[in-house]
Amino acid sequence: MRLEIPSSASDILRGFETPAVASELPPESPAHRRWPDSLAVEAYHGLAGEIVRAIEPHTEADPVALMLQLLTAFGSIVGRQAYFRAEADRHYLNLFIALVGATSKGRKGTSWGIIEGLLGQVDSDWRPRITSGLSSGEGLIWAVRDPIDEQQAIKEKGRVIDYQMVRTDPGVEDKRLLVQEPEFARVLRVCERESNTLSAVIRQAWDSGNLNTLTKSKRATATGAHISIIGHITENELRKELSDTAAANGFANRILWACVRRSRELPEGGAWHSVDPSAFIEKLKVARDFALQMGELKRDGEAREIWLAVYSDLSAGKPGLAGAVSSRSEAQTMRLATLYAVLDRSPVIRAEHLAAALAVWHYCEESVRFIFGDSLGDSTADEIGSLLRARPEGVTRSDIREHFKRHKSSEEIDRALAVLESYGRARRESEKTGGRSAERWRSLQGVAR
Repeated sequence: MRLEIPSSASDILRGFETPAVASELPPESPAHRRWPDSLAVEAYHGLAGEIVRAIEPHTEADPVALMLQLLTAFGSIVGRQAYFRAEADRHYLNLFIALVGATSKGRKGTSWGIIEGLLGQVDSDWRPRITSGLSSGEGLIWAVRDPIDEQQAIKEKGRVIDYQMVRTDPGVEDKRLLVQEPEFARVLRVCERESNTLSAVIRQAWDSGNLNTLTKSKRATATGAHISIIGHITENELRKELSDTAAANGFANRILWACVRRSRELPEGGAWHSVDPSAFIEKLKVARDFALQMGELKRDGEAREIWLAVYSDLSAGKPGLAGAVSSRSEAQTMRLATLYAVLDRSPVIRAEHLAAALAVWHYCEESVRFIFGDSLGDSTADEIGSLLRARPEGVTRSDIREHFKRHKSSEEIDRALAVLESYGRARRESEKTGGRSAERWRSLQGVAR
């Protein structure tokens, strides 16, 4: 899909018309599971686009993976300088992204090597701030911890005569941290362990950068941490490991999920080593130095007009698991737009920066629809929904209980049916049986309403 930069806000709305969601399509429809369209040309705006276009012929990696990792890495280098304000919240340029391959052959990992090599030459102090191995909230805090001062007793002849504060740990001066996780499924499993604090701390890292836990053994805190995350995962792993809790508590919607796959076959590899990247490195350094002098960025008049036109659709709640996972669209879009602006060395967010961000967000939203389809994120409701689609003649409550081999309580079935009914996925009908009316449930998916 090509998104034209508009001369008016109404023009851009036509470019971002929301396609029918998967839940409105019959399961057998080819569009029910359609890979997202290519990243729109607007996403290739400016320096980021120049770099991705130059790398693209020399790698089998998806250009989406190159673009998102480039934006994430640059945002990590910049740290907590440039930001956009939404009400009382400051949104800095740290992104959380997850590259979702249809299989393990999606070339997710190869896409990072070139980006890391290029950005590592922009800031030599940044490269040591790349790590992996997320396992606990306490461990993540420790990597960006503040200095630790502890009260220690002053003794004289074995007797405590006073107390003093002693710095027992100098802390970490550079609060930037980019966590690169090639096995992101493992991180999702860790987050689900009882009493593990990783999910909560990751959410704090996206929101404010002020990190702490409520565990009794807490020793470290972090103030103003600038944490970015790049995760790699397969589609099947994501469906298996992302729990209802992660979707409901806001962990998943802080992540930009993007489908990626091999873009071409290069049996003998590309020739990136023959490309002189010095011009790109110099431009990135200039953009970094510009960003380090910036504080708050605001939209200009034309960008504001576009934002007012698209805001209603961005902020509208959407049903199901896909809706929950993509429900932080306004903030994600503006973080992306601010990144494009500072890469352009622009003190304001212009129309082309917002159009680029919307193109990236649109791709991520379509990725989420592709991955999760019409799932509600409610296992009982989803299974009943599948049963109804397989039985167009409808089913009774007795049929549903038998389907679950009577392992689901009546209350659980009632709740799940209410969920399906509230989302317009199913309806109940009454049937005359010669005595008491019987209740029959039918699927509404794929039915004109």
